[in-house]
Amino acid sequence: MHAIPFLVSFITSGRLHGLGIGSTLSEVDQAIHSDFVDVVDEEGLSLRRDYGFLEFAFNPGPEWVMANCSIELHRLASGRSMAKRWRKSMRVDFPRYLARDELRDELSRTPGAPCLRVTAQGGFLEYSAAAANVNVSVIVSDDHEARGRSLGHGDVWSVSMWAAARAQ
Repeated sequence: MHAIPFLVSFITSGRLHGLGIGSTLSEVDQAIHSDFVDVVDEEGLSLRRDYGFLEFAFNPGPEWVMANCSIELHRLASGRSMAKRWRKSMRVDFPRYLARDELRDELSRTPGAPCLRVTAQGGFLEYSAAAANVNVSVIVSDDHEARGRSLGHGDVWSVSMWAAARAQ
């Protein structure tokens, strides 16, 4: 699958490989097959799982429960190795850079896609909406530098979803 339809599905459904807000850590383990680093805060009240290109945040309970998921597209600009690993393990093909216009055009052709509101975020633009019972956010570089080992103007930095309230 190509990145654009994958991201459109993520934005419109609030799901990533079958996972959504409220999914348990064991469900993430079953769905995502890649190396990761876990970081638990000192109080044991949050867990962040970092796959390099993908990050999840979890709240505690009888089992850790997903509260946030971010696809960190900006990490692909430094080279293709991360995108190759993701394509191999998860079967999604991401380019080194992904232009906001490509994503916006595909969203505009998708029935039921949320209307994303834009706000300036100091060097970035945030396009956000409540969709599929979650909040979604697309962060875009507003930097006017040329593409290189970092993003250029109009490239997608990240796409995230999170619950409006603490997931239990």
